[in-house]
Amino acid sequence: MSFGAVSPQLMLHAYAQGIFPMAENAEDHDLFWVDPKRRGILPLDGFHISRSLRRFLHGHKITATLNQAFDRVLQHCADREETWINPTLHANYTALNEMGCCHSLEVWDDGALLGGVFGIAIGGVFCGESMFSRRTNGSKAALAFLTTHLRNCGFALFDTQFITDHLQTLGALEISRAQYRSRLAEALALPATITAQPLPDVHNVLQRRTQTS
Repeated sequence: MSFGAVSPQLMLHAYAQGIFPMAENAEDHDLFWVDPKRRGILPLDGFHISRSLRRFLHGHKITATLNQAFDRVLQHCADREETWINPTLHANYTALNEMGCCHSLEVWDDGALLGGVFGIAIGGVFCGESMFSRRTNGSKAALAFLTTHLRNCGFALFDTQFITDHLQTLGALEISRAQYRSRLAEALALPATITAQPLPDVHNVLQRRTQTS
């Protein structure tokens, strides 16, 4: 697949079919389509807040914003030794953000950017792309806010693409391709929008999560 062959519209169509594009690395202009046999998901009612994260959220002035620093979140996610966010994907994510389909959630500690996550929203599905931390607990805090917000807005599926040890500690599960496609079809039919509700505050996030470790 040649550079520039993937458009924002094609990406939306692909995600709705359960597939997504990646690059080998940031310097590789080619993309390939991925359709994993096993899919990672993060249940919106099962996100796990550990005691240490709970203490962190209680002990700092943490606030969240939506799409207020999309460019910074995207750059931080791509700014690592190994990344699959190449120029083609970077341009398409930016275009999808301008179209209102790709969103970032940022968390701030007393005004300083702590971490963030971004992904594509279609119907009641949020396809998580990447996250970052500038300090300890940055990405965890972002996911805590995002899962609470998505549930409040009527979303039913948070796709993490793959599962990692880090995501598993937060409650992520791995399901089969067939199970994912079934859940995807149901969630796509939902009339959810990520701006349907205001973002939660720390109290709302912790109130919705009673699980500890």
